[in-house]
Amino acid sequence: MRRRTFLKAGGAAALGGLSARSWAADLTSPGDLAGDVAILRQALTLHPGLYRYQSPQAFEARLQRFGAAFTAAPDLTGRYLALTRLTAAIRCGHSYGNFFNQKKAVAAELFDRRTRLPFHFVWIDRAMVVSSDPAGGLPRGTRILAVNGQDPAVLRDRLLPLIRSDGHNDAKRISLLEVRGDDRIETFDVFQGLVAPPAGGEHRLMVEEPGGRRREVRLPAIGLAARQATMTEAAVKPDQPLWQWAMRPDGVAVLTMPGWAIWDSKWDWKGWLGERLDSLPGAKGLIVDLRDNEGGADCGDFILARLIDRPWTPPALHQRLRFRRTPAALDPYLDTWDDSFRTLGEKATPLSDGFFLRPAGEDALSIAPAGKRLPVKVAVLTGPVNSSATFQFALNMRAIGEGKLYGRPTGGNLRGINGGCFFFVRLPASGLEFDLPLVGYYPEGSQPDAGLAPDVALAPTIADIAAGRDPVLERAAADLARG
Repeated sequence: MRRRTFLKAGGAAALGGLSARSWAADLTSPGDLAGDVAILRQALTLHPGLYRYQSPQAFEARLQRFGAAFTAAPDLTGRYLALTRLTAAIRCGHSYGNFFNQKKAVAAELFDRRTRLPFHFVWIDRAMVVSSDPAGGLPRGTRILAVNGQDPAVLRDRLLPLIRSDGHNDAKRISLLEVRGDDRIETFDVFQGLVAPPAGGEHRLMVEEPGGRRREVRLPAIGLAARQATMTEAAVKPDQPLWQWAMRPDGVAVLTMPGWAIWDSKWDWKGWLGERLDSLPGAKGLIVDLRDNEGGADCGDFILARLIDRPWTPPALHQRLRFRRTPAALDPYLDTWDDSFRTLGEKATPLSDGFFLRPAGEDALSIAPAGKRLPVKVAVLTGPVNSSATFQFALNMRAIGEGKLYGRPTGGNLRGINGGCFFFVRLPASGLEFDLPLVGYYPEGSQPDAGLAPDVALAPTIADIAAGRDPVLERAAADLARG
């Protein structure tokens, strides 16, 4: 995704809920929903963060409820919602029924529905606020007071238990329930369409415009193609830049990086970025805007390398696994791009709590100085979307002390996240998929269950949205211009 497109030994047996013999028997004929449940149960024994926020007993109770709901559901919608509710309860931002990894037929049935609100919006506290209306009927800054007779905040609260995030970082969940026009499939669209679709293909709204006028409007619900036609960023060709660079009149350069998913790109991003960073002598400062960037590759290391004078290793994060080798009977249902993930823990060191410690040097991070050192101060704009590579980049910026963070607390979690390597678990009877991260990153010592707070906390107001102001960017630029 662009924005938002990452046991104790006895507990594993409790999680499985089936003996090894009966589970293997289920897998020999997985053409029923009970077989899907058995596959999911065993696959989750590989999850390194399954019990980071809950006990084995509490999650086993959820698994029992899931199994009953999943097998009793009358249709794909009910089964997908049951799966989503279960994976959201893990409180891992990388564990979910990924919209982009479903089969085409499944994706078409679940996500291509004419149920969407036809405008973009953000949440300001508990207010749904229009950020843009491609049809032009609702002014920017309009507050939506009711959607089909319901307070939008009540609908949001109803959807929150279905939304992925790390730990109890609800700001991340709320950010996923915004529609900003920068995702090909918007999380809010999916779950609003499945849980609270409009009657008769039309949304009935009560709105309050910036000037205070209240009125009732009726707007046609739109489908996926219509939503994608209103995306705020046009699709770029594989060899075109994914980021933007601008030099402001006050001498502050702004690097806008809406995503770091560069694996399929043929664009020479290192050359492009290197040229621009080399152009900074004489500038007043550099702003790196990551607010709409969930993560991807570790592109931020390229910037960090320009801020250090000697090799630097971030604060220790222990990489923990839950397996040496995946069970052979489970392998047919584990899709991945790298089959070495199946033996990820073969050289790992067993720990006393059922984990395996990944060998030192495996995917370890160490950054060496490279290129010309940046001659200006740096400001990084953060927000709750930052929950994977961009969350880690914000942590590293804080650790090296060579720049300030502006904006809102990040997504992710200071207690650590899960990711690195993945399986895409395929459930054959239902046809559903869910993403399963394999490496748990655990910090040393006790950490709060929260994202990283910025150095300068600032968020737009409804008035800012209406006026088209960006107070976070302007504050960072003013501070840098003053020197």
